Parts: sequence; structure tokens; C-alpha cells
Amino acid sequence: MNVTGLRPGLEGSAEIVVGTRDTAPHIGSGRIKVLATPVMVTLMEEAALHAVEGLLPEGHQTVGIRLDITHTAATPVGMRVIARAELIKVDGRRLTFRVSAEDEKELIGEGTHERIIVNVARFDERAQDKAVRS
Repeated sequence: MNVTGLRPGLEGSAEIVVGTRDTAPHIGSGRIKVLATPVMVTLMEEAALHAVEGLLPEGHQTVGIRLDITHTAATPVGMRVIARAELIKVDGRRLTFRVSAEDEKELIGEGTHERIIVNVARFDERAQDKAVRS
């Protein structure tokens, strides 16, 4: 598998305007109507995808394997949030990103995220085998 195009410094981003479906009560992760942590995490993962997606070998994709993040500030409905990811390490198939999210006023979360490159056909086959054996 050729991953020579993947190098530290690659960046990606993703953004949303927080809606009621993005809040903790709707997601089931809390009772206060602010951006839910799982939604912030999803944005961070999407930003990491955007950083490398077009550079992966044919038939390959990345899947998340580790997150170490903080969510330090609340964001109300109606405010824009942007997540950013920077590829900071490539170790074979393992990619490590520095991730952050901010709303229109401040940094709301940050940390690291790891993804691994997989062969999509083999990955799907293993998942289907697992489903059949359940």
C-alpha cells in the first residue's frame, strides 16, 4: 500500500451551525440544550477524514481507533462550530491527528485522534462475517 502522499501537516476541517438535533438532550448525552460532546467528536473525526481522504490508495479508507479529547466550553443552538484536524504523525497504517473545535467565541475542545487505514473490501467482509456468526 502506497501512502507516500500522507505526511504531517495535512489539514482538514468540518463545520455546522448547532441545531436542536445537535444538543445533548436530543443525543441522550445530557439535559442541557447545548452542543453535545458526541456531535463535537463527530465533527473532529470528519475534519480528520477531510485531511487525508483524497490521498488514500484505491479501495482504502480510514476508521477511527482512538480519541483523547476535552470538551471545555458550551455552545448554544444557532452558533457556528468549526472543527480542525492536522495530521501530526504517520506510522505505517496508523495516522495521528491533532484536533480542535471552536465556536464563534472560543475554543470549545481539543485533543488527539488516531485513525487506521483499512482495505474496504476486507473490512466489510470481516464485519459481515461477524454479523453472520452472531
